[in-house]
Amino acid sequence: MSTNSTQPGLWLNLFQAAQSNPLPLRAQLCTALREAIRSGTVAYSERLPATRTLAADLGISRVTVEAAYGQLEAEGYLARRVGQGSFVAARFARAAEVEPPLRTTALAALSQRGHQLVRGGDCHDPITPLAFAAGSPDLRLFPHDTWRQLCNTRLRHHAASLAGYGDPQGYAPLRVAIAAYLHQARDVRGSADQVLVLTSSQQALHLLGNLLLDEGDVVWMEEPAYRGARTALAATGAKLVPVPVDHEGMCPSEDLPSPRLIYLTPSHQYPTGCALSLSRRLALLEIARKQHCWIIEDDYDSEFHYDGRPQPAMQSLDRHDRVIYLGTFSKALFPSLRLAYAMLPSTLIEPATTVRTLYDGHSNQLMQAVTADFINRGHFATHLRYMRQLYRSRRDLLLEEITAKLPHLLRVHPSPGGLQVMVALPPGSETQLTRQARIAGVATPSLQSLYLMPPGRDGWLLGFAALSADEIRAGVQRLQTLRTDLPFTA
Repeated sequence: MSTNSTQPGLWLNLFQAAQSNPLPLRAQLCTALREAIRSGTVAYSERLPATRTLAADLGISRVTVEAAYGQLEAEGYLARRVGQGSFVAARFARAAEVEPPLRTTALAALSQRGHQLVRGGDCHDPITPLAFAAGSPDLRLFPHDTWRQLCNTRLRHHAASLAGYGDPQGYAPLRVAIAAYLHQARDVRGSADQVLVLTSSQQALHLLGNLLLDEGDVVWMEEPAYRGARTALAATGAKLVPVPVDHEGMCPSEDLPSPRLIYLTPSHQYPTGCALSLSRRLALLEIARKQHCWIIEDDYDSEFHYDGRPQPAMQSLDRHDRVIYLGTFSKALFPSLRLAYAMLPSTLIEPATTVRTLYDGHSNQLMQAVTADFINRGHFATHLRYMRQLYRSRRDLLLEEITAKLPHLLRVHPSPGGLQVMVALPPGSETQLTRQARIAGVATPSLQSLYLMPPGRDGWLLGFAALSADEIRAGVQRLQTLRTDLPFTA
C-alpha cells in the first residue's frame, strides 16, 4: 500500500476550485477530495495528508477536515486506519487514461444563440444565506404559519380548480391585486388586463428579448448592469451597447447608435444603488418616443427603500406606452415562489401572452391564488413594513462595521435601499481579495463581472438582508483577516 501523501499545492488548488460553489467549507472540501479521487489524481491506496497537516495547508479548522474525511469514509472513497492514516479506497482511472471530454464537440453542436447563452455565464443565486451573498431575503422571518393557513384554505375549497391548466396571462384575482398594489405603492399606471404573471424576472427578460429584438438590434445597457439581463438580451443576437452610469443613473452620449430597446433599473440602479434622476428619466422617455424604441424598467427591489421616499416608477411618467414595467415577489416574499409580473403597454398584451404559452404555459395556480389572498388580506403590507425596518437596521449595522473595522480595505457606495451594498476595493485587488475571502468562508460577489466592457471597477456587492446582527459582525471579522499590498489611490 502506498504511503506517499499528495503535495500541499495540489490540495490548495483543488480546494480553491471547489469554492466556486457557495456551500459550507466541509462540503467544499468533500467536493475537492471526491474530484481528486474520481479523476485519478490521487491513486487507489494512496495516503492522504493527516487532518492536522491539511487543515494547516488550507487555512481551515481541523474539525472541518475531520468531518470531510469521515463523510468520504462513509461514502466508500476512503479507508481510515488508526495509527496509519487515511487511504484512497475507491479505484478510478487516472486522468491520462480517460478519454478527453467532448466539450469542444458539444459546444460546436450548439446554435449561435446557445453559444451566446453559455458565454454570458449563469445567474446562480445563493442556496444558503452565507455572508455576504447578495440579493437574498431573510426567509427565517417569513410568516410561514400564515402562508400555510392560506394554502390549506385554498386546497380545502378550490383544490380541483387550481390543479388544472391556468390562464397564461395569470390568475385574474392576482392580476387585480398586483395592479392595485403597483398603483398605490409605485404610482404605476395600468389595469389588471395589462398585467402578465410570469415565473421570474429572468423569464420576462428572455420573453421580451425574443418578442421585441432581431439580430443586430441595438440595446442600451447600464454599465455596470445586472448580468442576467445582459445574457438574456444578448442571446437574441442583439448588439449590447454599454452606457456609463454616474450618480444620476444612465448617462447616454449623443454619439450612441439609435436603440431598439433600453434596459434600466431606475429606482435603485443595480449594482451602484443610485436612482435615475428626473431629468434623465424624461430625456430617456423622449428618446424612446422619437426612436420608437422600448424601455424595460426592472424594479427588482423597490419594496425596500430606507432613506426618504423612493421616486415613483418611471412608467408613471410615460405618456406614449414605451415602458414595460417588471417586478418580482422573489425578494418581497420568497424566491421559490417563482412569481414575477410585467405591466405591459396595451399593444404588447396579446403577443406577449401568446409567447408565454410557448414557454411554460402558466405559473403555479395554487401559488398565484395564495399570493392574491396574502396581498388582499393585508399580510403583504404588514410583512413589507416589518422587513423594511429590519433590513434597514442590518444595512446600518454593516455600514458601521465596515467604517469601524475595514476603512483600509473597503469604501462604501451610498445605498439608500436594496438588499446589498456596493463597496469599492483598491484597484487591482479584487481577484486576490476574493480568493482570500473564499478561504475565510465569506462570499463576496464580484463587481468586476457586472461590466460589459473591461476594465471594470474593483469591488464587491455585500448582501446583508438575510443575515442576523451576529452573522454580519462575524462576516466582517473574517474580512478583517484579508491582506493586500495595493492601497487606495487618492
